[in-house]
Amino acid sequence: MNNWKEFWAQVDDESRLVLPEDVAASLNLAPGSRVRFRVETNSLAFSYPLSYLAKVYIEPTNRCNLTCLTCVRNVWDEPTGDMRWETFSRILDGLMRLPSPPVVSFGGYGEPLAHPDIIHMVAQAKPLASRVELITNGTLLSEALSRQLIATGLDLLWVSLDGATPESYADVRLGAELPKVIENVAHFSAARPPAHLPHPEIGIAFVAMQRNITDLPDVLRLGARLGATRFLMTNILPHTQQMRAEILYEQIPNGIAYLPSVWVPKLDLPRMDLNNKIGAALYQATRRGYNLSINGDNLGRANDRCPFIARGAIAISWQGAVSPCLPLMHSYSSFLNKRQRFSSRYVIGSLDENDLIALWNLPEHLEFRQCVQKFDFSPCTFCGGCELAESNEEDCYGNTYPTCGGCLWAQGVIQCP
Repeated sequence: MNNWKEFWAQVDDESRLVLPEDVAASLNLAPGSRVRFRVETNSLAFSYPLSYLAKVYIEPTNRCNLTCLTCVRNVWDEPTGDMRWETFSRILDGLMRLPSPPVVSFGGYGEPLAHPDIIHMVAQAKPLASRVELITNGTLLSEALSRQLIATGLDLLWVSLDGATPESYADVRLGAELPKVIENVAHFSAARPPAHLPHPEIGIAFVAMQRNITDLPDVLRLGARLGATRFLMTNILPHTQQMRAEILYEQIPNGIAYLPSVWVPKLDLPRMDLNNKIGAALYQATRRGYNLSINGDNLGRANDRCPFIARGAIAISWQGAVSPCLPLMHSYSSFLNKRQRFSSRYVIGSLDENDLIALWNLPEHLEFRQCVQKFDFSPCTFCGGCELAESNEEDCYGNTYPTCGGCLWAQGVIQCP
């Protein structure tokens, strides 16, 4: 995200922690800025300041050439379209004026390669970003398009791959053919300039369900053969009753591990080979509610922690509507525990009426980020016992729209690249 990966800070004569000037400038730290620290077992964790815009998600289109069982389109009634170049130009203007270049990620709720100007968009964003990423289902990744994407300087191509056999893959991503996707990614991989660490990187994103979880080892092997160096697994967000039966986190809500940490037994593990015996023992530990850590790194610290706020992110829909995160970029229904829940999109403002930096710095946007960072929301994800859990309009703690207590991203159940 930045040129520096590690740096030294100094404690001055008044016991104040002083950061190097270039680090403070790149994080947009002005005098009086508040920075959050968290004491962990072996370290002091530093969160990005809320003033720092570090990642910009861009949805070039919400159109898609597939009809997947997992898709929000199964419960959607929204218009579809492509981002206008005028809208994208306003994003570029905002990126140009940021004090530090952010990560730019092309994705959202559509297939980015379906946008007719996607190559030009990536090429224009690249000089203004610290790195540029794009996620695709891989079906439109032709040889010509692969060469063009590589030429733009793209840093990371994520490919959604939810099965290792044609049958299991087609069972989820209806309308796609796995052999064609594999062929496309193989051509992309081979077209990269020879290097010890080929560029762009290739990542594999896997949506885990009851029907495909046994394919995971084969998906990892397949990804390795294709030159992938990053792998991300996430759970499914069920939008239909059919998909609710596919979840792999039925026992996560209401578990003892989500009680206040002072009540939770802790199990600190060393690094070791994860064979079947150890895996079975760890499974039993999690079933009994132990908070696990490996070599001091807590495996359960994602609770009540918004990954989008933590990484200083913002999300821009194809229409130019700016939201604090991907889950709030569109309205949709899904299932939380056994209840159907409707999440209304939350729009900070539109790029048609305001610029990116102004929208990022709006007082109400900063107030929302502060609220989410504290995460004083009712625990709808683990309770789900009243009608207030059926939407993000209000909760039993008195919070009003948008409430985030029912967000599975904030509990580490669902994650995005």
